Amino acid sequence: FFLQNTKDPQTILNILNILIEVVSVGGGRRASVLVAKGGTQILLQLLLTASKDAPPNEELMVLLHTLLAKIGPKDKKIGMKARINGALNISLNLVKQNLQNHRLILPCLQVLRVYSTNSVNAVSLGKNGVVELMFKIIGPFSKKNTSLLKIALDTLAALLKSKTNARRAVDRGYVQVLLMIYVDWHSHDSRHRYMLIRKGVLQCIKSVTNIKLGRKAFIDANGMKILYNTSQECLAVRTLDPLVNTSSLIMRKCFPKNRLPLPTIKSAFHFQLPVIPASGPVAQLYNLPPDDESDDNDDAETESEIETENDDDKDQHFKVVLFQNDDIETDINKLKPRQELGRPIEELKMYEQFFSELSENFQVKETIATFLELPKKDTIKDSSSSLHQQNDQRNPLPSCQCLSQEIVKGLDRISLQNSTKNDQYYGTGCVIKKESKTSLTPLACSKPCEHVSPCGSSLFEGSSVQLGKLCCTGADSEEEDSRSSSSGEQVVLETSDVSPVHDCDLYIEMVKTTKSIPEYSEVAYPDYFGHIPPPFKEPILERPYGVQRTKISQDIERLIHQNDIIDRVVYDLDNLSCSIPEEADVLKFNSKFESGNLRKVIQIRKNEYDLILNSDINSNHYHQWFYFEVSGMKTSIGYRFNIINCEKSNSQFNYGMQPLMYSVQEALNSRPYWTRVGTDICYYKNHFSRSSIAAGGQKGKSYYTITFTVTFQHKDDVCYFAYHYPYTYSTLKMHLQKLESTHNPQQIYFRQDVLCETLAGNSCPLVTITAMPESNYYEHICKFRNRPYIFLTARVHPGETNASWVMKGTLEYLMSNNPSAQCLRESYIFKIIPMLNPDGVINGNHRCSLSGEDLNRQWQNPNPDLHPTIYHAKGLLQYLAAIKRLPLVYCDYHGHSRKKNVFMYGCSIKETMWHTNINAASCDLMEDPGYKALPKILSQTAPAFCMGSCSFVVEKSKESTARVVVWREIGVQRSYTMESTLCGCDQGKYKVRK
Repeated sequence: FFLQNTKDPQTILNILNILIEVVSVGGGRRASVLVAKGGTQILLQLLLTASKDAPPNEELMVLLHTLLAKIGPKDKKIGMKARINGALNISLNLVKQNLQNHRLILPCLQVLRVYSTNSVNAVSLGKNGVVELMFKIIGPFSKKNTSLLKIALDTLAALLKSKTNARRAVDRGYVQVLLMIYVDWHSHDSRHRYMLIRKGVLQCIKSVTNIKLGRKAFIDANGMKILYNTSQECLAVRTLDPLVNTSSLIMRKCFPKNRLPLPTIKSAFHFQLPVIPASGPVAQLYNLPPDDESDDNDDAETESEIETENDDDKDQHFKVVLFQNDDIETDINKLKPRQELGRPIEELKMYEQFFSELSENFQVKETIATFLELPKKDTIKDSSSSLHQQNDQRNPLPSCQCLSQEIVKGLDRISLQNSTKNDQYYGTGCVIKKESKTSLTPLACSKPCEHVSPCGSSLFEGSSVQLGKLCCTGADSEEEDSRSSSSGEQVVLETSDVSPVHDCDLYIEMVKTTKSIPEYSEVAYPDYFGHIPPPFKEPILERPYGVQRTKISQDIERLIHQNDIIDRVVYDLDNLSCSIPEEADVLKFNSKFESGNLRKVIQIRKNEYDLILNSDINSNHYHQWFYFEVSGMKTSIGYRFNIINCEKSNSQFNYGMQPLMYSVQEALNSRPYWTRVGTDICYYKNHFSRSSIAAGGQKGKSYYTITFTVTFQHKDDVCYFAYHYPYTYSTLKMHLQKLESTHNPQQIYFRQDVLCETLAGNSCPLVTITAMPESNYYEHICKFRNRPYIFLTARVHPGETNASWVMKGTLEYLMSNNPSAQCLRESYIFKIIPMLNPDGVINGNHRCSLSGEDLNRQWQNPNPDLHPTIYHAKGLLQYLAAIKRLPLVYCDYHGHSRKKNVFMYGCSIKETMWHTNINAASCDLMEDPGYKALPKILSQTAPAFCMGSCSFVVEKSKESTARVVVWREIGVQRSYTMESTLCGCDQGKYKVRK
């Protein structure tokens, strides 16, 4: 009030002094009060009035600018207000006219910095020569007026965020000037007293290099070498980390972008898809943009990278966006389940053959077809014509119409806490009895294997399969108690706790019928020989301070010291003729086996290799899963591996996760373990650019690098590396065959069918598990048939191998003698599809099937030719809906790469509404809370399960996933995606500690 109404200069000065003191003491809160009371507008009007005096009152100008600089950051519209009032040029002219009056220009520069946060103001000031003016203030090292220099640098950094001003600075050669100033201050500031000034110069360089011209000028001025050398000199002083980190960010940004050294970003393998009609919904599949790589919303792929100045902050947590409001479904009509069959009932009758338990009279034992008896592709389509004849011959007992409500309610009562204390749980999802003692199958090491000739080149009947090198070449165990000898004796390894479902010979039999696109001729040793969990705990790896910037510096050295780079291709799927001389001191790589993924390897330095992963077949992206073999190593040498074409913007590799390694030599020494290995692990953006096609139409995106260093224990060992514990399609077939052959048919009803064939001609297994009826009396058979269905699926995404291990544990548990398992069998019929994407698993894909599409985005309109497993899995559910036997639970097993623990995603209308602007309380919605029943049971009984990570929100982008479609179209209320971590647990008894 006084400022607006008084004309006395001294009174105004007194009031300004009081306000400055009040704001200085009260901080941001009182500054906000002044802004809310219109203080900014009053001060700008006073500034405009005072500027008309000739000459202007210096004291008044100092106080006005000081107060504006203090309250300006709290006023988001100060830039617009200053421009409208004509205050921009007042402050600028004061600086121009009083360059030697440091007391006056200091607050003026502070206000210009505030004004410059508005991009329009920054451009306007730039046109009036503010950039040139700043370079008259800043200069070489001097101990005088350092406060003024610091403010000038901050103001310049803010101004250069404008592309127009940045171009002006480049055109005038100021990039080289900034580098010279930085070097001068760096060399003279030996006691590091002026770190803020040095950082201010770096901030200016960082701003100007946001544009392409600025980056080019930086490179031309030898900026990479200058910042590299200065940052290396700062590493020894921890307090200079802000300078090192800012320099690192600038160098990473300016590092020249290169394309991946590949002939094409498409997969090295190709599969010819069936011809699809050019009209209808199927044709639209190829017009869709690339799907995001998330299983659910919190794993959504966002390219925006938070470039913190301290990349090695150990306290920073892995950030995930829980919900994107614009992705949440807000149409209640779309959210409400509508239970549509989608296919004629006559067509759905083809699936009756997979529900023989509903018509079995148990008078005559029927032969269940084994999984090895593969049907023709048209089996499932032609089978419907004979269904009625078969049913007439069977003369089934009349079905019971009433479902036991007590059994349905039993879902909320049954728990898994009756597990015996002798059970030992492993991270792979298996439950293994401690007292079980199993000998591994004898393996010939120096003597030819039964299936392989001494040279390793003999073929199976009709297909070529070779085993691992040590199996064929006679490598000896290094342990003293090894029983191998040059005379050809077999090594018989006695170990305990080996899973009883692994059988080496049976695995080879399964491999014979597995069809791969590259026509693999080798078998990976871990898959053939098997593995057991290590007998020791594997804690989360603690990340050393500064490891990321060290790795980035080593990458920058490639540009600075190009003569030190070997750049030799040592493995290439695109050029099979690529060969390395035997005497060459290089590692040897291989990925030409089931589920393998490694496309190209380039030796960068003597012990450093760049690795490039293969895209999913018929796709140009999805790089995450890796599985490859390394041999020819030496001991006591740290080998660095860089996987350089990852796509996700962050990874658990930054938060303690390690890759897995299997040593054949260790396996021969009775330690067949997959173990977490690697040091100096980090995940960061690199200088390889992604094409806009592979990046979903976005330009300027880069790939990311996973880097880790491994020191091998044995010379000339054969080791395998994997993203997660491998679980191949042949392994699944072996496990199912063993389960079928070892179960008690008097107690357990186990049926294995072939649901359909995949695009490559592999069979998709369907398993039925329940308890046999007590007898063949009508009442017992009626009770047997009326058990509710539980429908489980897994491994729709090939790279999520943990989903298969959890499914393996589920199958073995359901087939066990555990009382709780018996209770489950007596209460429910389990329909299980343990692998929805066999082709993707076989061929080492991470996300897609052979169609190049994410099968978990095809549930709305699956095509029988392109997506047969999804089409027929949905058909099974539609059939159950048609005969009024909706599953009580549907659950799809997945793996999660960005979160810890195990958790679920479900579907709820109300919870979806709560995350939008719609008030769910005001909506007339009645919803059964039973969708939370199973997650609540698991949270109470399973130590690894985290209820806090569960979500029941339905997103638009997930409307074609299994979880949402089964809930919305089939009408299954308890429809879930169950996510299992790829890293570890941070809660309960399985919490991993550093």
